[in-house]
Amino acid sequence: MERNEEAACLLILLCVWWKMRQRIQDEKINAERRLRRQRMLAARRERAMQRRACELQRQRKRQLLMAMMMHHYYTTIRRPPRVWAYPRTGDWWENTAQRFTDDQWLEDFRVSRDTFTYICSTLKSALQKKDTRYRLCIPLEKRIAIALYKLASSSEYGTVANLFAVSRTSVCHCVHDFCKAVIAILRPKFIQTPDRARLSEIADFFEEKYGIPQCVGAIHGCHIPILKPSQYESDFDNGEGWQSIILQAVVDGKGMFWDLDIGQPGSKDDSSVLRKSHLWTWATTSDAFSSRVKDVCGTDVGYFILGDSAYPLQRWLLKPYPGTGRITDGQELYNAKTNQAHCVVKQAFGRLKGRWKCISKKNNCSVNLVIDMVEACCTLHNLCELRMDRFLPEWGADGGKVLERPPCDVDDDGSDARNALEQLFMQQQQL
Repeated sequence: MERNEEAACLLILLCVWWKMRQRIQDEKINAERRLRRQRMLAARRERAMQRRACELQRQRKRQLLMAMMMHHYYTTIRRPPRVWAYPRTGDWWENTAQRFTDDQWLEDFRVSRDTFTYICSTLKSALQKKDTRYRLCIPLEKRIAIALYKLASSSEYGTVANLFAVSRTSVCHCVHDFCKAVIAILRPKFIQTPDRARLSEIADFFEEKYGIPQCVGAIHGCHIPILKPSQYESDFDNGEGWQSIILQAVVDGKGMFWDLDIGQPGSKDDSSVLRKSHLWTWATTSDAFSSRVKDVCGTDVGYFILGDSAYPLQRWLLKPYPGTGRITDGQELYNAKTNQAHCVVKQAFGRLKGRWKCISKKNNCSVNLVIDMVEACCTLHNLCELRMDRFLPEWGADGGKVLERPPCDVDDDGSDARNALEQLFMQQQQL
């Protein structure tokens, strides 16, 4: 028994010794692994530091090389830089123009100071700009003055830019924005299709001044010169050999526009322009022209518009008798009377082109901008006429005066003219 117990104790001691030895060996292996891992991480960190140092060195060399190249470029190759804003002086607008007399102001801007103030206050919401962190905006009064000067003088953009100390692009923007604002805000106020009360008022004025009853307007067309368009240029060639668009307008007895049609090609005649205009649709579908009927020479006559011989005879459009040499004395006298009344639209065109030179001469603008400029000028014409701004005689060839009545050798007792008018009304009734 004792031997067996001793053997068991020895066996236990042997097992304990073996486990202790195994644990020591495992700890030694783990220690070697930790040391090897630490050495490996240290080697990685060292290699990373070396790579970073090499990259930094390459970047420094690259920066040094780029600096040397830029220095060589700026000192030997590159031209001196050009300024992005040219130095200009605004002395003319800020000092000289502000000391203008009323005549000088009217000569340069074609509107009185009171009308200019009215335009500024009315268009302020559409044209007022805000200052930015980079530059100050062009003041409202200066923007409107630039546009008015361009419309009144038909000067080149460069000339206007140098005068007002702004860039050419700014002048273009000022003109375009001003025309858009005038069309959007002022045109509905000053150019309106007349209602029945307005038609009655116009007819009474025509009858009182020219002796023609039931006339509510005179219609005429003129050509506005344009640059050669990029497309369909042959459509814009008029009979005189240059490109144009057509302005067709109707005026009342005071020379105020109440209907406009702008932009049709210059190759079309007055009759074709009329048939495609808003006036033709309105006159043929609306009952405004028959709202007041009057007995004239035994015929019930509604309102009508006077046109020249190029327009077609309609129930609402009168034209003169054709000058074939076979017309009677009464018809000739009738032509003279209606021609005198029709001259009111020619006078309006003369005052329009005399006041706003941009539409009487070819300017460096696109067709779309020319259309906007013409519409804006017609609106400004009505505004100036309504506010009774002076029209200087030197602005137009005829001074804006009404053309005198053509000479007539017939004794004007009125009976022959009434007979001719009755014949023409009877022709209208047959249409």
